[in-house]
Amino acid sequence: MPKEDTQFGKGQSGNPAGRPKGSRSRATQALEAIFDGEAEAITRKAIEMALGGDPAVMRMCLDRLVPPRRDRPVTFDLPPIDTAADITVASRTLLEAVAAGDLTPSEAADIGKSLDVHARAIEIHDHGQRLAAIEAKLLQST
Repeated sequence: MPKEDTQFGKGQSGNPAGRPKGSRSRATQALEAIFDGEAEAITRKAIEMALGGDPAVMRMCLDRLVPPRRDRPVTFDLPPIDTAADITVASRTLLEAVAAGDLTPSEAADIGKSLDVHARAIEIHDHGQRLAAIEAKLLQST
């Protein structure tokens, strides 16, 4: 089903003079003004509640002080990977590290994605070299 033509093109606003991106609404500005004057008092109260044992406030305070890490550096020795055959050795090493408990499955999955990208790069490079060799033979035979 073909898409209907619209009055405005893709990415073109119906009101170019409208509110700029990133600007705050009046309601947001009003709330910020209220909180700006009370930020210190609110912070102090939250700390008092956390010290008083409120688990939800304690968790909120700790999340602000030490946010959870999304990634962490992983020290893992991969063998050198120069050819497509080396990928299988690296993959086996990766699986052995998971089996031994040295890497988590999610860490291994992330490293595996990098191995996959590297394997494709090697494959593209190898295909380019093979194609160049074939072209050179064809040029010599003509």
